[in-house]
Amino acid sequence: MPNGNPNQTRTHGHNVEEASVEPSNALPQISMASLSPLMREAAAHAGWSELMPVQAKTIPYLLARRDLIIQSRTGSGKTGAFILPILERIDTPGPTGQTLILVPTRELAKQVAADASLLAGKSGARVIAVYGGVGYGPQLDAFRSGAQIVVGTPGRILDHLLRRTLSLDKLKILVFDEADRMMSMGFYPDMKQIQRYLPRHRTNAYMFSATFPAHVLRLAGEFLRQPDFLSLSRDHIHVAETEHVFYVVPGMEKERCLVRIIEIENPTGAIIFCNTKATVSFVATVLKRFGYDADELTSDLTQRAREQTMGRLREKKLRFLVATDLAARGIDIPELSHIIQYEPPEDPEAYIHRAGRTGRAGASGEAVTLVNVLEKSELQRIASRFDIDMIERSLPTDDDVSAIVSQRITALLEAQLRSRDNLQVERMQRFVPLARELGESDDGSSLIAMLLDDYYQQTLYAPPPQPPSQESSSKRKTVDQGRSDRKPRRSPPRKRR
Repeated sequence: MPNGNPNQTRTHGHNVEEASVEPSNALPQISMASLSPLMREAAAHAGWSELMPVQAKTIPYLLARRDLIIQSRTGSGKTGAFILPILERIDTPGPTGQTLILVPTRELAKQVAADASLLAGKSGARVIAVYGGVGYGPQLDAFRSGAQIVVGTPGRILDHLLRRTLSLDKLKILVFDEADRMMSMGFYPDMKQIQRYLPRHRTNAYMFSATFPAHVLRLAGEFLRQPDFLSLSRDHIHVAETEHVFYVVPGMEKERCLVRIIEIENPTGAIIFCNTKATVSFVATVLKRFGYDADELTSDLTQRAREQTMGRLREKKLRFLVATDLAARGIDIPELSHIIQYEPPEDPEAYIHRAGRTGRAGASGEAVTLVNVLEKSELQRIASRFDIDMIERSLPTDDDVSAIVSQRITALLEAQLRSRDNLQVERMQRFVPLARELGESDDGSSLIAMLLDDYYQQTLYAPPPQPPSQESSSKRKTVDQGRSDRKPRRSPPRKRR
């Protein structure tokens, strides 16, 4: 478990009060005036007059070369928190790949790379965004030109490592940005393969995430060496707590909205609570028809049937359990990532029992509630009664779902393509003309969409690969321990000029 102090402290910046958890041997935060001339010039180039709280607290750890886990929400200024000290630590001009920043999506890769380029200014540091779905040419040119800061998705980074067009032999800093999202998108196998290419010399690693479920903490144990823990999520200062969120949904489209929310949230496992047995049956039927692995639990089941269903959920052989409040008490499901309330409970006390099914055994979780306009006020009364910080999220659109599904399936297909041997690659070439022909017509596009949908259903509706469970943090391997087990690699052959 990362080092941390449960005492709550307050800092102020940009008129936003932040609650924080800091390491027991915390470093003092830094001010804009205390930055090096290079970092002050970078901040000025971006138009910054002062540091955000996450920057003031995080930068000293990167400069001190201490591995760190940072809990900080989107929009808190975390990109600047790692880019500024990276600029201080890399050599310019110098070799490619001194810093590797792994991100879950191509959009985030472009955004982080743009922010890094803005901050780099005239420092001489070169930045490249590396992601799939585009040609390799510009990325190869950037590597040859000396891109010291590489920002990319795990799949395309692994492609370049396998092709030996990218080397991490000069790596100094490894950053995982939005680690929880990378795990939810199934990037764990790619991340473990990337680990094989990390250099033997000591590097520093940093992990940023809005939430830290148990599997994300285990991931940190595999890549970071004795990391400290720093949380700057206001009112969410402990990894073991539950985040409470709600969506306002149209009453007549609630089941469709539930499907969209599930696609965006991508729970590894969830209990979906309903108030009546009839609603349980309806929701379970909708989820099964949509292709989800779902079952139901009500008082109509025999005790033996209930135990069998709960056993499947505990053993992660069932992803979604739709239930009445029968499942809200006396049930312990470790690492249940989400509780989804299809409707708020009729008894306010039941909300606490429902939400208590997640965020257990030292893990974080989410309690998600769907409400219509009238139910929203009732939910807010429950939040006020129990002093719960309730966060409203925008209902995802069909376009939002399409975008995230496309990213996930592209990552999966790229991984499968990498696993093919030369004969399999040669064999599939016979279908390339047909694929092009199908893509040029509406009927053909429908055929392709059908195949992609079948592949997505069969592959992604199972829980994404996770780091293996371990009995204690002392059994986790550090980065160097992981490296010592692998066979020596030959240096890539020099290219002819």
